[in-house]
Amino acid sequence: MKTILYYLLCSLFLLGCTNEIKLDHKIESIFNEFNTKLSPGVSVAIVQNGENIFSKGFGLADLDLKIPIAPSTNFRLASITKQFTAFSILLLENDGKLSINDKITKYFPELEHYADRVIIKNILQHTSGLLDYEDFVNKKDSIQLRDKDVLTILVEQDSTYFEPGSKHQYSNSGYAILALLVERVSEMSFAEFLKTKIFKPLKMENTVAYEKGISEVVNRSFGYSNTDSGYVFSDQSLTSAVLGDGGIYSSAIDLLKWNNEINSPTLLPKNKFEKIFEKGKNTKGELFDYGFGWRLDPYKNLIRHYHTGSTSGFSNIYMKLPSKKLTIIVLINIKDYDAKKYAEQIADLFIN
Repeated sequence: MKTILYYLLCSLFLLGCTNEIKLDHKIESIFNEFNTKLSPGVSVAIVQNGENIFSKGFGLADLDLKIPIAPSTNFRLASITKQFTAFSILLLENDGKLSINDKITKYFPELEHYADRVIIKNILQHTSGLLDYEDFVNKKDSIQLRDKDVLTILVEQDSTYFEPGSKHQYSNSGYAILALLVERVSEMSFAEFLKTKIFKPLKMENTVAYEKGISEVVNRSFGYSNTDSGYVFSDQSLTSAVLGDGGIYSSAIDLLKWNNEINSPTLLPKNKFEKIFEKGKNTKGELFDYGFGWRLDPYKNLIRHYHTGSTSGFSNIYMKLPSKKLTIIVLINIKDYDAKKYAEQIADLFIN
């Protein structure tokens, strides 16, 4: 009897190992195009049921030095940054420093001439109507914009795109203002607030809101564009130094620590944390698929929490399917690649 049980357990173990190997091969096949020593690439991490079941890098973080990508390689997150910016606002609200229903002009009186009906919640959910600062950037400039420059641009305007709250329209300008709001309320720099209040407590030791000349990015990947003549270095743009809408660098490994916080909040009471996943509602009572720094449109009828991040040289996604207890992170150091497509291909392995 013991012998039969022994062989049964061995068979189950071998079957499990075989299935795991097959899954790894299926995931790796999705990224076959990056299996080269000559191209930029991708860092991938997958968590299911709280267990990191796959983490691997493909391609190069630095084409000149031929440094391979690993799960510890840091990428510019671009708009995935927005969930950290929004979370910072909720931390301040939890500490009684502000309310998301406050008018933004309470903290930025210089915007009173046209933004007196904009509240913080509008900005969090992209219903503020604040004009897109990128439309006012002089492409001939050589000095990068910073968050404070976004405020200067907005002060010079005299209207919003629409009545605040009436419409959902994505706004990078708003998230730059939220970063400045964090600074004005906390009396800390935005980068230091993130480090002190989020990254350090969660042991995200290599994550940073990067400021040239002030901070460094360890294990850094550089961004590239894929052109007819090959890969071209395109790591920064005029707007890459704006922190609130996209300036954080992090790795798949550090984002898994952030993922643990999302699954089991420690920095905010759970009922306050869950606000980030509540769909927005406009003044007509119509719902839209955005919370506080998170996109909320479903995938194949499954609830989905995610955000993409695309900028000069980088294309990323951080995606969660709660009903499958599945998290997928895809970080690519090539401009305009569809990271979402890759994440959905991975998700299909667990859905179909």
